[in-house]
Amino acid sequence: MGVVRRWLFRLLSLLAWLLIWLLLSRRIGQQIILPSPGSVLARLAALVATPSFWSSILFSFGRIVSGFLLGLTAGGLLAAAGARFLAVREFFSPAMTLIKASPVASFTILLLTWVPSRNLSVVIAFLMVLPIVYTNLLTGISQTPALLLEMADLFEIGWAGRLRCIYLSELLPYLRSACALSLGLCWKAGIAAEVIGIPAGSIGERLYDSKIYFDIPELFAWTAVIVLISLVFGRLFLALLDAAVHAVERM
Repeated sequence: MGVVRRWLFRLLSLLAWLLIWLLLSRRIGQQIILPSPGSVLARLAALVATPSFWSSILFSFGRIVSGFLLGLTAGGLLAAAGARFLAVREFFSPAMTLIKASPVASFTILLLTWVPSRNLSVVIAFLMVLPIVYTNLLTGISQTPALLLEMADLFEIGWAGRLRCIYLSELLPYLRSACALSLGLCWKAGIAAEVIGIPAGSIGERLYDSKIYFDIPELFAWTAVIVLISLVFGRLFLALLDAAVHAVERM
């Protein structure tokens, strides 16, 4: 019953915001400033019927997800190495701090001198994910109960057994938190990089064009698509992550 009530409240909240949007749009009365939900939905329906809509989604989705997975893998490996060796942890500490503190726009403009615009979103998404995963997993490893590790030493459990029986369970909350945060950031940063670099065939190019031609309903429509893709992919990835961890633990 609690789940039904929660979803009911979410639906009512969404409808309330849509009503506020509609009323504001009618009050302003200019589609170029704030288009109505109906005009945005109509433009979205028109976009869905075009092949370029799906090719743009595939272009950006493939690159941003690739950057996310690369950042997740590299962050996990570096966290394991940093937890094991102090020199590794100290070596990467300034770099992680610099990446977290630097504006996305600065990185994007700088990388445009080294990276082709078609691959810019891969690198930017990677840089957004890397420090978050690294920091969270490093913290999780350091918080692993010493008694569990001592017991593993007592029973002479190897690294594979420790990973499966101890670290997966202990690090899952930290990994989920890192993924939940970095998934949203990598999409926002990746699309922002595409708007700056304007690679042909990307969602960023379509956003830039709609801004140049003052096609505000299309701008809203693409924004809704980005939010939807980010939310759906995030939910699916976290569900698959939980399922994979539990499957390994039961082996």
